[in-house]
Amino acid sequence: MRLINRRPVPRAARLLALLPFAAVLLAYVISSALRLAENPADKLLPAFSSFAAAIDRMAFTADPRTGDVLLWLDTFASLRRLFAGLAISTMVAVVLGIAIGLLPYLRATLGGFVTAFSMAPPLALLPILFITVGLGEAAKITLIAIGVTPPLVRDMALRVEDVPRQQIVKAQTLGASSWTIALRVILPQVLPRLLDSIRLQLGPAWLFLISAEAIAAESGLGYRIFLVRRYLSMDVILPYVAWITLLAFLMDVAIVLLQRRAFPWFAEARASS
Repeated sequence: MRLINRRPVPRAARLLALLPFAAVLLAYVISSALRLAENPADKLLPAFSSFAAAIDRMAFTADPRTGDVLLWLDTFASLRRLFAGLAISTMVAVVLGIAIGLLPYLRATLGGFVTAFSMAPPLALLPILFITVGLGEAAKITLIAIGVTPPLVRDMALRVEDVPRQQIVKAQTLGASSWTIALRVILPQVLPRLLDSIRLQLGPAWLFLISAEAIAAESGLGYRIFLVRRYLSMDVILPYVAWITLLAFLMDVAIVLLQRRAFPWFAEARASS
């Protein structure tokens, strides 16, 4: 049997999925042990006991100066900014993406502009945002929106163009207006694909968030990482990075579950293809 036709059973697939994580963990344990054996004061690869102490200090102990539990304070601050930026991007992408994909005049007017704007590196716009918007929450949310919106709009426009033309012609034959076609024909078909696009933009959204927090913030996961780096506190930095990764992964899983619940026909079509 050819390799492309051999599929692991579900239990084996779960075990295979754990192998890379186990390999990385084992490599870290060995490297940390070797470095600490040579220099017990080494900070680059702390022992797991150092991680446990740092996690207890950051996640379960109130800061004596502010009275806040820092990990949860940073998490809520970052998630608030991230969700606000993604919400703005999603709303703009739905409206503008469908309009560009469905209306030829609008596609001719804005298609090239959106494509060109999506090529501008968002992080290069960060100083401009800080100058024009200020150093507050608006600049961080705006950076996420600017970075994520153009790719979402482009993808939505392409998805609309992929809708079979026959469906649009039949809807017009039945007397549907452009507005009705957008709501009743186009929107239901592109929404599950929009969720796929949002999944792909989660990584860039976190990147823009961390970058903005690292430069100008008083709380947030990115702010804390760059604050403690001056002390070489890898026992704090690495758990924060792992926590950010876990949050992003859980967001991805939540979007997949939402897609399956809200659009079961799409999940079935993908599974059968």
